[in-house]
Amino acid sequence: MNQPFLPFALPEIGEEEIAEVVDTLRSGWVTTGPKAKRFEQAFVDFLGDPSLEAIAVNSATAGLHLALEAVGVGPGDEVITTTHTFTATAEVVRYLGADVKLVDIDPATLNIDPKAIEAAITPRSKAIMPVHYAGLAADMPAILEIARRHGLKVIEDAAHALPTTVGGALVGTLGSDATVFSFYANKTITTGEGGMLVTRDKALAARAKVMRLHGMSRDAFDRFTATVPSWYYEIVAPGFKYNLTDIAAALGLHQLKRLPAFQQRREALAARMNEGLGGLPLVLPPQPGVGATHAWHLYVVRLADGAGVERDRFIEKLYAAGIGCSVHYIPLHLHPYWKERYGLTPAQFPHSQHAFERMVSLPLYTRMTDADADRVVAAVRWALHG
Repeated sequence: MNQPFLPFALPEIGEEEIAEVVDTLRSGWVTTGPKAKRFEQAFVDFLGDPSLEAIAVNSATAGLHLALEAVGVGPGDEVITTTHTFTATAEVVRYLGADVKLVDIDPATLNIDPKAIEAAITPRSKAIMPVHYAGLAADMPAILEIARRHGLKVIEDAAHALPTTVGGALVGTLGSDATVFSFYANKTITTGEGGMLVTRDKALAARAKVMRLHGMSRDAFDRFTATVPSWYYEIVAPGFKYNLTDIAAALGLHQLKRLPAFQQRREALAARMNEGLGGLPLVLPPQPGVGATHAWHLYVVRLADGAGVERDRFIEKLYAAGIGCSVHYIPLHLHPYWKERYGLTPAQFPHSQHAFERMVSLPLYTRMTDADADRVVAAVRWALHG
């Protein structure tokens, strides 16, 4: 118990990232500019599909808001998403005056249940927002097929899902209208704060670009770097302030290059913890199927019914052993705003509720050593049996 505290998450920032940020600071261009454009192109190159367009934003929340606005979500519409997510997924729907229709999860994968999506569709339904929970892809073939049959838009919340694959294809290259990634501090790559909206829809991309920066008809970077007078612009819509800075993009350029190695390390740590935690009264994280890759943003275990310790006490014991952990998530149906606005009860979401009462996210990040992973395993064993 005398070892230093092992935090739940830490970013891995290297000397190349630091040098790129310093170069940006010295360049005189620190807001959205050449490095943000390079980062957008590098992201498209990473996904491997030149038909895509990537739009860098200051958060995944901003990206989801822009995507929903661009497909026309507004008052009177409903957007279907999972209760088992962070509030950002749902709050962007309310930004636009539309309503959220929360549905339950598949208890095996903890991802949104396609059957629950289908049951929730009404004449007001406009879009589906699946969340690739923890880095495991939702059942996108089923979700896209439902969307096609009912004429619904699909915006993927891929905050956890870089580089997740399903059916051999990277999330971001599937048949949805848009996909939004997060580069928050604890994600698989980080720009501190930031995100990326990816789409093949040229009209959606054009609208998102205008709305990203105040509804301005011309990109500020183009105006300020032009070599002839180009001060004129027009405001064509009441837009937002959602652009990603070059300082943040400088981080992203090198984080993206390191993503394959980051992914390998996360997979190795997850496999080590799976092996170490086998045989305990736990439900271990669901594994990806054939042709699928788990991004391993989160490593979530659930206490089995016979574990002999309550979840909250289990967390207390892990902290006492010097292990940081968290819970992903307190489902939306338990939060006052969502509960009261839509009259929600736990009984409406039995799988999410059951999972929430038993789940703990254990540390999993690339700066962890094998010894750190073994220490987490030992602490879990002690918390269960000590």
